[in-house]
Formats: sequence, structure tokens, C-alpha cells
Amino acid sequence: MEYRQASADFDRFMLNARDIAALQTTNQAYTMVQAVFYAFRCRLEVTDALLFAEVLPPVLRAIFVAEWNLQEPAAPFAERRAMTREVQAFRGDHNVSPDTAITDVAAALRRNVDEAMLDRVLARLPAGAVDFWRA
Repeated sequence: MEYRQASADFDRFMLNARDIAALQTTNQAYTMVQAVFYAFRCRLEVTDALLFAEVLPPVLRAIFVAEWNLQEPAAPFAERRAMTREVQAFRGDHNVSPDTAITDVAAALRRNVDEAMLDRVLARLPAGAVDFWRA
């Protein structure tokens, strides 16, 4: 059933992300979401990242695992401001992510997934994961 609803669920998520971040388009929101996902993913070992991916709806799961360089070692979680700068640096000229990008994507995600399941998975991940997805 989740695959039958995938497009509608993705559209709803993107509209939530766009509106929460006060962006003008869902294209802008897409870049922000992709950057936030990649900033989170690069801080996880593969097995932990796959645990997180299982909580995501199908299209978001695909975005989360796309273009993944499995050879890169996991980076440590950093201060929110530093991780936000990473998000904003993603795709440079095509990125208008606000300073609240991580929090905005977290809020949109929490509106569109089973929050209890998300919190259970985050609790199993390395220190910093829970705070990363705090809305």
C-alpha cells in the first residue's frame, strides 16, 4: 500500500517542507531536504543509516540513499550551526536553505512518518541523532 500512495505522500511532504521553511518552490525544498538527509547520512555507519531509512516513506527513502559513497567514513555529529552550513553549501548556487533548514525538515518529516517509530530508531543510533531530528 505504501507504494500506491508514494507520490501523494511525497507531494504532501514537499509542500510541508516548503511551507515550514518559507521557501517559494518545492524545487527549493527538494534541495534543502536532500542536503539535510545527506548531512545526517554522512554521520552514520551504513547499518545505522539503513535503520533510519526504513522509517522513511518510499520516495524519501530513495532520496536518502541516492548518490551514497559507501567508502567515506562516518563524520561525527557537530554543532547545529556547522551542520546547517554543510546543508547550505550543498549545490551552492541552487540552494536557498534557511538557517532553520534542519529543524524545518525535521518538522516536515515528523508530520509525515510514524513519530513513535522514528523516535525508537533514533534512540538506537549514535549520540547526536536524536538532537539532529528534534523539531
